[in-house]
Amino acid sequence: MPLAIKAFFVALLFSSISSAAIVEHVFHVEEVVVKPLCQEQMIPSVNGSLPGPTINVREGDTLVVHVINNSTYNITIHWHGVFQLKSSWMDGTNMITQCPIQPSNNYTYRFDITGQEGTLLWHAHVNTLRATLHGALIIRPRSGRPYPFPKPYKEVPVIFEQWWNADIGRLRWPVPTSDGYLINGRAGDSYPCAENRMFRLKVVQGKTYLLRIINAALNTMLFFKISNHNVTIVALDAVYTTPYVTDVLMLTPGQTVDALLTADQPMGLYYMAIRPYVSAHAEPSPVQATRGLIIYEGVNTTSSSSPVMPSMPELNDVSTAHRFSSNITGLAGGPHWTPVPRHVDERMFIAVGLGLEPCPPGTKCPGYLGQRYAGSLNNRSFVYPEAITVQEAYFYNMNGIYTADFPSQPPIKYDYANFIMRSDSDYKMMFPEKGTSAKMLRFNSTVEVVLQNTGIITAESHPMHLHGFNFFVLGYGFGNYDPVRDARKLNLVNPQMRNTVGVPPGGWVVLRFIANNPGAWMFHCHMDAHMQYGIMMAFIVQNGPTPETSLQSPPPNLPQCTRDPAIYESPTTTIDLSY
Repeated sequence: MPLAIKAFFVALLFSSISSAAIVEHVFHVEEVVVKPLCQEQMIPSVNGSLPGPTINVREGDTLVVHVINNSTYNITIHWHGVFQLKSSWMDGTNMITQCPIQPSNNYTYRFDITGQEGTLLWHAHVNTLRATLHGALIIRPRSGRPYPFPKPYKEVPVIFEQWWNADIGRLRWPVPTSDGYLINGRAGDSYPCAENRMFRLKVVQGKTYLLRIINAALNTMLFFKISNHNVTIVALDAVYTTPYVTDVLMLTPGQTVDALLTADQPMGLYYMAIRPYVSAHAEPSPVQATRGLIIYEGVNTTSSSSPVMPSMPELNDVSTAHRFSSNITGLAGGPHWTPVPRHVDERMFIAVGLGLEPCPPGTKCPGYLGQRYAGSLNNRSFVYPEAITVQEAYFYNMNGIYTADFPSQPPIKYDYANFIMRSDSDYKMMFPEKGTSAKMLRFNSTVEVVLQNTGIITAESHPMHLHGFNFFVLGYGFGNYDPVRDARKLNLVNPQMRNTVGVPPGGWVVLRFIANNPGAWMFHCHMDAHMQYGIMMAFIVQNGPTPETSLQSPPPNLPQCTRDPAIYESPTTTIDLSY
């Protein structure tokens, strides 16, 4: 190799090393009093704020977070969307990769941020605690590397939240309808007692702002609009996209969107607003929009005319939600882009939806047919292990904790999208098998998953989140997936990549990913209510051929389990579908 070329690569290597940093934070988890609406409420928080602190890193950095649990709850912190390459013990997934951090205890998360840029989030992963324990995780390019779009004037995190006038940590199923929604912890002038507590964004006319938008709501998909303004989508779930201009966004819980907003309208005041998207086939209850305010610099807020309100989609506007979700494509050839693998090693067809479980003798269950609700994937309803995590059981080769028999197909074929109970076998499909079920994957195998929505109880969108990986979203559709007709429509050139995707109500979505990350990885509905009902499973990716491609030993201070009924109890009545 010529000396000049060798010198270039050495300089590049040292430049890469020198640009990396160790970013350290301390999370004090404690209970504080807040009052976003009309009454004070004690909530678990990180460092006393709602939302919690924003973490800023660059790609290549090492993130170290010391979590000190001064609350009365058992907690974990999940770094939603982070790959956790060679650090799966740091995923923060309750009873999958770690036992909870108990009150008066602490734990340190340490992992590298590799091969990702954009907006993610962190949140608690025990019961309903993520409703208030969450915040933004922003990954910028390495020093000296530009964005693949014009540099914005400013960057602004915009976090959507769901609020209850109740003890968040003690909510049990069914979770009641929430009392409102917040933008960056503020309810705004749509609600009593919150008129003077509104998220306000001051903008300079002609300047462009990068909105880092996060849906941290517990159970609700949300539409988002800014009156009289379009935005340009440039990333989804910390993966760059082909620029996409739109006036309306829809985010499921756990999804993020990076959007460029140019202040190109006449000087004035403009509302931004969020409103629920309710995909269930039921009559939704009306919920007013939660508003924030765009203020052009130089405008007098007291003497100017009233802010302009955007025209919001209807609560059940499936077509608008589907158009936004399905029209965006990936930035092929952009930073961290990898081509779609064409050869598939493992094909799975997973039916996802709600079913039932028998009502316990001597009790009254107000659910369908007098039973109580259960969720399932391929007729398996997940049960958390109680004494040790799935990953520890796998690492130490322990029996009896989980079964490695998650099926690649439903037990029987039926009309998934238009379920009608006609026979005993149809009736049995309403009652999923309960257990701790995992699917084993060979290291570096390519996995294709068809997620098929079912209409057993109600056809509604399920936002499915995969830990440890991004996946290519090859196609969406309604009705039952046809492996011949629909396969011809899949995008194998520049599909979007995500870590969380909404399965259309009464429809399907096709995903593909490379299982190159050893460990136990949760795959679940990111509606917290549905996760607690059992719409989840685990992928266990086996070791590769070298120590570098194998599951590392657990850290010596990994939290240990003690049985806590609040973590493991199952829902006992019905599910609230009105959100």
